[in-house]
Parts: sequence; structure tokens; C-alpha cells
Amino acid sequence: MDDAAGYRLLDIGDLRRLERFGPRTVDRPAIAEGGFPVRDPGAWTTADVRFERDDDTGTGRWIAVDPAVETPWCASVGGLTFELRLTPSGGIGCFPEQAPIWAWLTDRVRDARQDSGDPPSAEAAIEAPAGASTGDPGSTRGRPVEILNLFAHTGGSTLAAAAAGARVVHVDAGRPSLAWARRNAELNDLATAPIRWLADDAAAFVRREARRDRRYDGIVLDPPSFGHGPGGNAWRLADDLPDLLAGCVGVLAGGPAFVVLSAHTPGFGAERLGQALADALGPSRAGSIEVDELGIPSDSGRVLGLGAVARWTR
Repeated sequence: MDDAAGYRLLDIGDLRRLERFGPRTVDRPAIAEGGFPVRDPGAWTTADVRFERDDDTGTGRWIAVDPAVETPWCASVGGLTFELRLTPSGGIGCFPEQAPIWAWLTDRVRDARQDSGDPPSAEAAIEAPAGASTGDPGSTRGRPVEILNLFAHTGGSTLAAAAAGARVVHVDAGRPSLAWARRNAELNDLATAPIRWLADDAAAFVRREARRDRRYDGIVLDPPSFGHGPGGNAWRLADDLPDLLAGCVGVLAGGPAFVVLSAHTPGFGAERLGQALADALGPSRAGSIEVDELGIPSDSGRVLGLGAVARWTR
């Protein structure tokens, strides 16, 4: 996907994936890859760190060849720079399968900015609160492009949209993830970009935005299977996604707009996500929906499936 200085999926097999993130090679589980054998056994001996999961307890631990691997490092993925760390869950803070979404998002923001004419000054963009209703609600002309990123994690979509010139509201329930995303913004020279960083429950925030009559030109959401908001509110994708999508539709701007919904939950493939979007939008909403699987091609020729995405554009 990226060159050797950035990201590469070297091999997959035996329910694991071998990835190179910048200078470090990581061996970690990949339950979705199907259980076939590895194709390049020698490549796996180059791993700097390996995550071992205990299936009985659901916990795991990192085994590092070099203790220096346990310290944060940086790598370029999808044209963005991320700080990476070994987390207790086996993650490292970056999701390479999202790179096509970042590229698509960049194009949509740039298209919207062309429609709006010359963008306002940086000072004006920062002074007005992101998400506020400004100008003609049926057009982006004369106002910034407003993007809402829900379940925003360490900020890949936020960074892509901000780098393309949008104002972004970045919402995530976890304060550590929020701080991590702000660090990534610094690494991408976006520390002063017009981004609002909010630790909040996604559904509750959308309901408040509707009451405030705030509208967005684009909404991006990548919800987990299960989770809890800052106030302890439980989230279950299968039960709570319809209401959240309905709320998102209610805060869309009247002109050109889009919604990007991705998920990594078994049973939520591309067609199901597309249908969820269609149900929320209803038959009266103009536009089109496209769906796709999320996957990463490996150097060994196999593709690692890691979820699905549905995109609606008007």
C-alpha cells in the first residue's frame, strides 16, 4: 500500500499478519484472514515485536525482540504520519485499511471547496465554531466545508479532511485516544488547523447538534462493535446504529453532502452497511450509495479483509 519507508503488509497466514510500519515489523493476530498457512516463513523471523493473545482470558501481551520497540515511533500510512504505540489490546494506533477512505474523503473535501470559491482566511475559520450554520444551508459557497468525525480514534479521517482544507469536529469517547489524535495532528503540521477535539458520546453529541441547528457537509463514522461513552452509556452496534444514523441524517447540510460509514464487526458486511444507510436516509433523499469491502493486499499476494464501508453522496 505504501513504500518500505511507510506501511507494507508483508504476509498473512496462520491467523496472523506481519506488517512493517516505518522502521519496525509487527507480528499480530488477524482472525479474519481465514486460517491458511503463511507463504513466506522466513519473513516472520524479521519481526521486532509479536502480540500473543490468551484466548481463555481475552487478554494478551507484547513480546519484543528489542526493548526499544516498546517506545513510540512514527510511520507514514496513506500519506499521513502517525505516532504508533503498543497497546494492551494488540493495536498500535493506526488502521491502514482506512487509507482508501482518507483518499476518498480528501477528494470530496476538495470538490466541496471548489464549489465554495476562495476559502475564508484562517483567522475567520478558527473564530467561528465548527458545525455552526453559516451562509446558505443549501450550498457551501461563501463558507468553510464542515466535517463531523464520530468514533474518531487516533484521527486518520480528521487529519485527511483537515489537510484538504475542511473544518472538523473530532469526537471520541476516550480521552487517551483524543490526546493521541492531537499528537498526530502535530506530526502532520495540523496543530493549528480548525479542529474541535471533543471527548463525548457520539449519539448524545449528534442529538445536541440537532437541537443547536448545526449542520455538516460530511459525516464520517467508524463505530466499534461494543463500547461505552464518557458517561458510561453502553454502545452496541447491532442495536444502536439505526438511531445514530437517523441522527446523523438530521444534521446534514442541505447542499452537496456525504456520509461515510465503516465497520469491522462480523456480520456487518458492505451490503448490510449500505442498507443501514439507505434505511436512515429514506426514499426521499436524493443521492447514491456505493459499498465496498475494506482490505489490504499483502506482498505475498493475499488480501487481508478488515471490514466494510458504505458511502452516500448527494
